[in-house]
Amino acid sequence: MFTGLVEGQARVVSMEADGPGVRLVLDPPPLPPLGPGDELAVGDSVACNGCCLTVVALEGGHLAFEAGEETLSRTNLGRLRAGDPVNVERSLPATGRLGGHFVLGHVDCVGRVEAIRPDGEWVHMTFSAPAEHDRLLIEKGSCTVDGISLTVFDIAADAGRVRFTVALIPHTLGVTTLGVREIGDAVNLEFDVLGKYVAKAAVASPD
Repeated sequence: MFTGLVEGQARVVSMEADGPGVRLVLDPPPLPPLGPGDELAVGDSVACNGCCLTVVALEGGHLAFEAGEETLSRTNLGRLRAGDPVNVERSLPATGRLGGHFVLGHVDCVGRVEAIRPDGEWVHMTFSAPAEHDRLLIEKGSCTVDGISLTVFDIAADAGRVRFTVALIPHTLGVTTLGVREIGDAVNLEFDVLGKYVAKAAVASPD
C-alpha cells in the first residue's frame, strides 16, 4: 500500500523486451531512510508512476523491475524511454504516516491531460478518463494521477469521457512529473478504493 506522496523522480536507464513483458531499469533519486535496515531490497514494492512493481534486481545502484502484458496494457509504462522521469514511492511501513490517501498501486486506466492553466505559480490541470469511471469521482474526493494523491474538483462527463481538474502547488510541480506534462500526455489513474467498494455495494443492493 502507498499514500500517493511521491518521494522523488527516478530516471529511466533502459527499457528492454523481457519475455512477454519488459525489464525496466531506473536510476532512483536519493531516498530518505525509513529506519535502520529499511534499505530497498529485492522483493520490495515500489510505485512507479503509480503502478506497484516489484524490485527484481539491484544493479550498480539502479533498480530493475519487470512489467508484464497486463501492466503495459493498463498503464503508461510501455511509453517510457531512456531518460524519462518516473515518480517513485516506496510502500507504506506499518508505522508510517498516511499523508495522502489509501493507494494500492493498481492502475485503473490511462487518462490524458486535457488542459493546463497557470494561476500565478500554481497550475490547474484537467484530465480525462473513460466515462465509465464517472461514478468513482466525487467533488473534493481523492484520485491518484501518475502516483500522486490529488484532490478533485470541476467534474463533468460528456462525449464518452469524464473530466476533472486538480490544483497543483509549486512543490508538486517541482518534485513530480506533472511539472513537465503537456496536453495530450498519457497519465496513470487510480480511483479511490473506498469509492470502488461503495459503488459495488450499491450495484449489488440497488434498494
